[in-house]
Amino acid sequence: AANDPLADTTAPVKPRRPSTARQRTQDAKADTKASTKTADKKKTKKKAGEATDNTTTAATAATGDQADAAATADDGGNRRTVTIDSVDKQKLDPGQERTGSIDGQKVKPEEDPFAAPGVRIGTFVFRPTLEQGFTATSNADSSSTGKSAVLSETALRFTATSDWRENSALITGYGQFRNTVSGQKINDAQGRIEGQLNVDLDNELRAIAKLGYEAAPESASSPDAIAGVTQQPLRQTVDGSLGLEKSVGKMRYALTGSVSHDFYGDAELSDGTSISQKDRDNTLYTATLRTGYQISPALTPFTEVELGRRVYDQRLDTEGFERSSKRIGARAGLELDMGEKLSGEFSVGWLREAIDDSRLAAVAGPSINADLKWSPERGTIIGLTGKTSVETTTTAGESGDILYSGRLTGERQIRANLTANSALGLDWRDYTGSDGHDLILSAEAGLTWWLNRYAGLTTRVRTEKLTSNLPGRDYTANSVYLGLKVQR
Repeated sequence: AANDPLADTTAPVKPRRPSTARQRTQDAKADTKASTKTADKKKTKKKAGEATDNTTTAATAATGDQADAAATADDGGNRRTVTIDSVDKQKLDPGQERTGSIDGQKVKPEEDPFAAPGVRIGTFVFRPTLEQGFTATSNADSSSTGKSAVLSETALRFTATSDWRENSALITGYGQFRNTVSGQKINDAQGRIEGQLNVDLDNELRAIAKLGYEAAPESASSPDAIAGVTQQPLRQTVDGSLGLEKSVGKMRYALTGSVSHDFYGDAELSDGTSISQKDRDNTLYTATLRTGYQISPALTPFTEVELGRRVYDQRLDTEGFERSSKRIGARAGLELDMGEKLSGEFSVGWLREAIDDSRLAAVAGPSINADLKWSPERGTIIGLTGKTSVETTTTAGESGDILYSGRLTGERQIRANLTANSALGLDWRDYTGSDGHDLILSAEAGLTWWLNRYAGLTTRVRTEKLTSNLPGRDYTANSVYLGLKVQR
């Protein structure tokens, strides 16, 4: 405002600053007066608050004494340092014990502590089983002329299951080898390997592919068994299928195409010569269409139609018959899905194979198929399987037969490391063009005692009897087996 020309009054002129010595004298006097006034004010305040201070002094002093005592106790500056191992000798404070987990749940025990853990190979879990034992039997080759023997048996089985996020694959296989230790000479081997791939496609569409290979000698009780041979011909089978399954609302559709090729080795005679079996080689092509309706999540009735063609590698067999045939079948059944309690399916219908050669009658008859699993209680599984198959032949003037096979199996887990199993079998063979028939009854019971997760002892007893109205086919075979089983 002093430099403002528009101000109403003129600012007063600043007084002249005194000299330095004089200024110091004046400042000292002013400081002395200010200190005197401040001291007087403090004395006045002290007299006013003296009563209040006397009241709180006792409580403050007591609190201060406690704090000083605690500080003195906590002061470890003069305390001797402990050694490292002396800490382990100190008593634990019960208040510092470790508490349990937050969720408070116990560790769940394994459902089957003796199940094979498996070996991971890539994205598959491989579970092999090797079994070695001895069988004492009254009929070594299960034939009308069979004799007693003691056999060494070796069996190798495995499963490989994929560990994929969406699709799945399963590979199974087995091999069995038998050799005579004493008695009737037996030296044979058989086995099978099969793979299955399940792929989920778009729009409720699923694809299932299968491929398998099997090799086994012709059974001595087979209608086509050759008498007087040292070794029956080896039968090999290559089979595969591709199926598509589609769900539309509650409707279920499935279309499956399959191919199965059988080829046979030579039969070796006792004189060193052999008989060719190439006229028996054939391929069966089939296509099956299934339509079902899901009346509930557990029940799906269905109908099925099958068309096929069997083609022999040789148009004419050694007797001049055309063995190729046309196949047709129709079935109706029910599919069950009640979880672990009951699952599977069964069907009944009609099956017919008409041979190209007009001199041979068609092989035809009822068709019965089943594959059911029932678990009445935990640790018990009852199984029922049934199958109808057409058995071909190259015997002059004969068309073949229909074989009905049924198995009732039971498995009971008595203890975690002790499992009992049993089986009843019923086979009926009906020969086409004659009144001939075979009835085969069998029964089996066994136990497996696991010593640990990887090894166990197994034993079983079995009896089998074939009764036929055809000459030279009846036999009875009883056997006892004891062996060691290892798994991984």
